[in-house]
Amino acid sequence: MTCSERSSCPCSNGQPASFPGEVRALTLLFVLMCFVALALAFATGCTRTVLVSEASPIRTGPCVKGKVYVKTADGWQLGDNDVRIPEGWYCVPPSYVEEER
Repeated sequence: MTCSERSSCPCSNGQPASFPGEVRALTLLFVLMCFVALALAFATGCTRTVLVSEASPIRTGPCVKGKVYVKTADGWQLGDNDVRIPEGWYCVPPSYVEEER
């Protein structure tokens, strides 16, 4: 069979044996979507939250920043702005702190 003859293969639908532009575009789109899915999986997999058990205090690492509670005459109140907590400070569960009654 020469290149000018039509293929009798049922999978080619009478088209010459070539790679159509539509299939090429769909393949490229599929590869791009796989790449995006992997990138999102790796990006979201890097962040996780761990609940510290009541029995274990923790020590802060570098660049810890967030809102903190401040003890006032009325009790504990959440501050309005973020503060930077120095590296090496300890964070303990509430059971480690004696409350005044």
